[in-house]
Amino acid sequence: MEKISYILEKGTGKLNEDAVSINGSVFGVFDGATSLDKKIFENGLTGGFLASNTAKNIFLNKKGSLKELAELANNAIQNKMTENMVDTSDKSNLWSTSAAAVKIDKNTLNWIQIGDSLVLIVYKDGSYKIPVKDFDHDFETLTMWKNISEKTDKTIMEELENQIIKVRKRMNIDYGVLNGEKEFFSFLKSGTEDLENIESILLFTDGLFIPSETPGENNFDKMVELFNEGGLENIRDYVRNIEKKDPCCRKYPRFKTHDDIGAVCLTC
Repeated sequence: MEKISYILEKGTGKLNEDAVSINGSVFGVFDGATSLDKKIFENGLTGGFLASNTAKNIFLNKKGSLKELAELANNAIQNKMTENMVDTSDKSNLWSTSAAAVKIDKNTLNWIQIGDSLVLIVYKDGSYKIPVKDFDHDFETLTMWKNISEKTDKTIMEELENQIIKVRKRMNIDYGVLNGEKEFFSFLKSGTEDLENIESILLFTDGLFIPSETPGENNFDKMVELFNEGGLENIRDYVRNIEKKDPCCRKYPRFKTHDDIGAVCLTC
């Protein structure tokens, strides 16, 4: 890699539950989701923080293929929950994290992805590709919020609590995450790309998604345009400026004013 850059930035929550891993030829981003019981663990840390950072530490310190590292990370999250006496019989209690990671092997790019953290590949001819399409497990919830947000003074978390619980209970049934469940493996996406035609590789959590008034609409054309003009920071600034003008998340449906951001850029 000719150049490596990254962003790791807290949103409006108390902790940054995103994590970034940069280690030799392996790079990853992880977006932790706090258990819905909202328990706090060692040193005031949330389950989301512990899940993403447990996964990050595996990708930093262990050897193996990306799939093997994902399995080790998933097992490590399970072990960490057991140590902290989490009742894992209820999915609402589980710590979880999405993940996107790549490994550079000579002239080949290997990638894996689970949840809504993404890999975006920019080619030398100016085109780009996001290898995974079906990543938006919040579409239904955000559509519901779009329809009622102007009619309530409550936040999305208050107004749609039951819906959010319903979606969380579908982890590794309808969509995948690393949360200690062995079923994650059937949702783990992977692939390879020839590095010869690649200009840049972006890994990012959903905090870097450009806000849209329409749930399910992702403006990756704009993201690539902003990246080409000024790198990851330019995307971040654009996203934050939009979010700042809609602090209650009503025009641009989302869960919080500013989400955490974890992003890595590799320039070939």
